[in-house]
Amino acid sequence: MKQAVECVYSDQGEGEALIMVHGIGARRSLWDEAARQLKTRYRCISYDLRGHGESAATDAVFTLDDLVDDLEALRVRLGIERAHLVGHSLGGMIGPAYARRYPQHVRSLALLSTAAFRTADDAAKVQGLVAAMRKTGVAASLEVLVARWFTDAFAVQQPDIVQRRRQQVLDTDAGVFLNVFDIYATTEMAEWLPEVTAPTLVLTGEFDGGCPPRLNQRIAAAMPHAQLVVLDTLKHALLIEAPLQVAQYLGQFLDAVSNVNEATS
Repeated sequence: MKQAVECVYSDQGEGEALIMVHGIGARRSLWDEAARQLKTRYRCISYDLRGHGESAATDAVFTLDDLVDDLEALRVRLGIERAHLVGHSLGGMIGPAYARRYPQHVRSLALLSTAAFRTADDAAKVQGLVAAMRKTGVAASLEVLVARWFTDAFAVQQPDIVQRRRQQVLDTDAGVFLNVFDIYATTEMAEWLPEVTAPTLVLTGEFDGGCPPRLNQRIAAAMPHAQLVVLDTLKHALLIEAPLQVAQYLGQFLDAVSNVNEATS
């Protein structure tokens, strides 16, 4: 068995644990604004995925299972018995994969801007993007990614924020970036999602090209206890463009789950 990476994390607030998992080429700081809104009611723990931010990388190619191992190692290190998990993009694949393997440690799931039930055309497009980045370099495809992540209006109004996100990608080792993009592009959760029984919030943006409502509708329908929210006008970068809106829906969902847990305990 490969050794898990001890990921660097931030820990703030009090209450039931909420572990926050970012996506490709991002950082744990993605969750800062949402955590500010939720930390009065929940213990908000965000961490840098291996090879991202301050977390160490490994020389070997890694898989979704390895990222699940890292999350489990973090849970054990923090002494948390059960946690709510929220993941964005690739994080929205790590969360359910973790819940499938360790259902006893999961109170609920929130899957933000993630993908499953891709058609052959969907899969070909995302895998083609990875192939292009591998051939010409990540920087050459960066504007394609930025256009998929941000609405045109936000990119015009907040160029500094968009540039910070670009720089996060450029500061991520290219091998790590392509490794996690491979995981995102080739993971298909459709076959096993019905096994994940935790209460689940599925949330995406109306104009998220890679994780559109039509896929998220199928994700929510496949899971036994899932609800779907689609945020109008937004693309992929929900937590950057509309963190307060996301935190509002996430908080309502978590509060409802926690109230049910209290009533049945």
